[in-house]
Amino acid sequence: MKIAYFDCFSGASGDMILGALIDAGFSLDKLAEELKKLETKNYELDLKKVIRSGIAGTKFDVIIPDEKTDKKNNYRRTLKDITKIINGSTLSEDVKRDSVKIFENLAKAEAKVHNASPDDVHFHEVGAIDSIIDIVGSVIAIYDLKIEKIYFSPIRTGTGFVKCHDGEFPIPAPATIELLKGYHVIGTNIKHELITPTGAAILTTLGENVEMCPEISLLQVGYGAGSYKISQIPNLLRVMIGETISVCEQDEVWMVETNIDDMPGEHFGYLLEKVLESGALDGYITPVQMKKSRPGILISIIVDDANLSKVEDVIFKQSTTFGIRKYKVGRNKLSRKLVDVQTEFGIIKVKMGMLNGYIKNISPEHEDCKKIADDRGLPLKLVYNAAIKAAQLVKK
Repeated sequence: MKIAYFDCFSGASGDMILGALIDAGFSLDKLAEELKKLETKNYELDLKKVIRSGIAGTKFDVIIPDEKTDKKNNYRRTLKDITKIINGSTLSEDVKRDSVKIFENLAKAEAKVHNASPDDVHFHEVGAIDSIIDIVGSVIAIYDLKIEKIYFSPIRTGTGFVKCHDGEFPIPAPATIELLKGYHVIGTNIKHELITPTGAAILTTLGENVEMCPEISLLQVGYGAGSYKISQIPNLLRVMIGETISVCEQDEVWMVETNIDDMPGEHFGYLLEKVLESGALDGYITPVQMKKSRPGILISIIVDDANLSKVEDVIFKQSTTFGIRKYKVGRNKLSRKLVDVQTEFGIIKVKMGMLNGYIKNISPEHEDCKKIADDRGLPLKLVYNAAIKAAQLVKK
């Protein structure tokens, strides 16, 4: 799966997101071609390389030739107006859907701040042509680069005040804070607006907040530059695009252990049977050498949260232990499915382990194979091999 990870060490804005995607390989010509499908005019796209703290990045800008006229005509756009512009275009349905969703989340945030309905919110700065292009353009770039999943890092925010249509707002802007609820935010003493409402809306609508970049095979890297230089940090947004290494199911379970040196050997098998009956996922015993060189047995049980207390109760009831150890462990698992396969000897149930859509392991059901082997007087391994061969022909 192809993913993009936005490293927000200096926040993010709409133009920085689009600049980073262009720097990573998206074509400006393709952007201009796609944006012609919108009913927006009187603007130019500008792109240049800049240096921020010694690092080169791409600065993307939307130039409005008659800025005063544009402000007069566009500062009062509502969500309905913007939705009409996007849905009335010939852009792809995916691009239109995601772009509208971003604006809807922006409208909800603005409405919460101003105690109004999302439909009544006037976007002011966010409704201007440059913000529409930043948002729609970013979505166009994401689909053109064939990015299937978006992640973003903890977001740094600045401090101070920023001039808006309604006056001076504290940094981060109130709408930005609404959009960042539930996400990892890191405050700084930098007196600039590091994360803008547009940047926050794009990332939180389309992406997932993570503490670090997922494990990937890195293919492309891009840097989108902010409008000003910051002395403390490079004013850049970095995007890393790559293919995920593997996709495994993951979970956490309990490992429950105890050492025993004073219980008859035949009792251990009975103990394992009982813990498995009580809901344990697995259990095994290991010979160990204990204190004073006494031989003993290590009992290890894997169990989930739901059945932990029942397993503990069985261990205390059915063994001679005076105590147990338990700790959480993580598991990576193949996705599994049970299928009935038709063999020359009859139907056998088989467990198949899948990774990234491919079969990695095949395990015939032992009891099915054993019954057929006993009934027909066949070698067990012959029945097993027939089940595996039939399973390999099963469509994924």
